[in-house]
Amino acid sequence: MSLIVAGRFTTFPAAEAVAEKLFSRGFVEEDVNLFFVNPRGQHARHTPHPVHNAVAPPHRVRNLTAGAVAGAVVGVALFGALLSASLPSIVIAAGVGAWIGARIGAGWQRPAEHEARVHHETRQSGVLLAVHVSAENQALAADVLRESGADDVERASGQWHAGHWADFDPTEAPHPYAEAGVQRA
Repeated sequence: MSLIVAGRFTTFPAAEAVAEKLFSRGFVEEDVNLFFVNPRGQHARHTPHPVHNAVAPPHRVRNLTAGAVAGAVVGVALFGALLSASLPSIVIAAGVGAWIGARIGAGWQRPAEHEARVHHETRQSGVLLAVHVSAENQALAADVLRESGADDVERASGQWHAGHWADFDPTEAPHPYAEAGVQRA
């Protein structure tokens, strides 16, 4: 794992100007990476083609079943009450009612279930300037980022490969860079 210090900027020109300051302070080009972090919720966390599980969660099965039964009863009651229908008509009404009720039931969930499924991201969008650092020069990189007006200066451990932060995860909360306990060069 590599040690990384990063700061967020509003624009690429602002981040590029700070990269130039880092180069003048001894950092090399392959240790500095600029990239844009999309706004919250726009990180393509899911595959383009959804993979459906063979087994539905228990609450979905329960809601689907309850909706189907309620829909069938309502379908038969409405159709039977409005018309003195034949047996095939009532069976069709029950089937249509069950289908509609199942669709409604499958989509229904309690607020607590919905809240558990919502992903809460804390990382702000913007241009991230990431610097591959060592224990000796991490404080220098953080100082340059702060002095240049970087927002959310953070410290991370990650894979640095070919001049890029290879395993950056935009949905992971940033770990603020704190000077306490950090070695100064």
